[in-house]
Amino acid sequence: MNKAKKLLLSKKMIILYWVLGLIAVWEVIASIVAVTKRSPENVLPHIYQVIASVFSNTMAGPTKTITQIVISNAGMTLWRAAVGFLIGMAVGYILALLMSLFKTVEKVAFPYLMIIQMIPILGIAPIILAITKDIDASRIIIAAILTFYPVSTNVLAGFKSVQQEKLDLMFSLAAKRKDVYMKLMVPASMPYFFTGLKIAAPMAITASILVDTLQGGGGLGCMLSQSLKHAMSIYVFWQIAFLSAIVGILSFCLMGVIEKILSPQRKAKL
Repeated sequence: MNKAKKLLLSKKMIILYWVLGLIAVWEVIASIVAVTKRSPENVLPHIYQVIASVFSNTMAGPTKTITQIVISNAGMTLWRAAVGFLIGMAVGYILALLMSLFKTVEKVAFPYLMIIQMIPILGIAPIILAITKDIDASRIIIAAILTFYPVSTNVLAGFKSVQQEKLDLMFSLAAKRKDVYMKLMVPASMPYFFTGLKIAAPMAITASILVDTLQGGGGLGCMLSQSLKHAMSIYVFWQIAFLSAIVGILSFCLMGVIEKILSPQRKAKL
């Protein structure tokens, strides 16, 4: 009985309960929408209809099916998100290192970090586009901006988490500052670094999609906007919505897998 109870209350089963509950609520609302007289109809389709649209040969454009349109545009959006994520990760880590090394840099830079984080994405996008005058570059920059804040603040918190006793011991052994960081500070900050990456990865993807809705040139956001305006099948919208959620979850999980492989604390437990 105890084993059965533990299984029913396990983390995986709780996640399953939540998923089944969401599906049940979705289907109830979809059924209500289906019998409601409204135009356009089937704004909220059943889940099985969305899944069926993935394998449908119905043309949503001159030469492509619904799924082909989503996949081709997903490549562009995810590529821009990945490039922005990597740039933001590098800039965020370097900035955190500089703030840790030089208190003046922290006092000057940290307020600006807070201000940038408080500005909505949709408010930043037109400004970045006006400066760069390049649609693709602006999308990458915005993904980088949303990435470097959680990375820099979490890495800085990791550096500050090192106990003073350990630092005193390193300095008493005449360790150079480079050795202190390489052998103590950087390893201690790794869990914080990956926490920042787990937050930043889905945000970079979300930012790329949202900015696509404001600008042309292809991408999931552009297709999302067109489908909402009924310029193409509404199933394009729902496929993009599901794909975005799945990719966001997978990006979070990927950062967790990389953490398990690279983090020295994780290795020590194995």
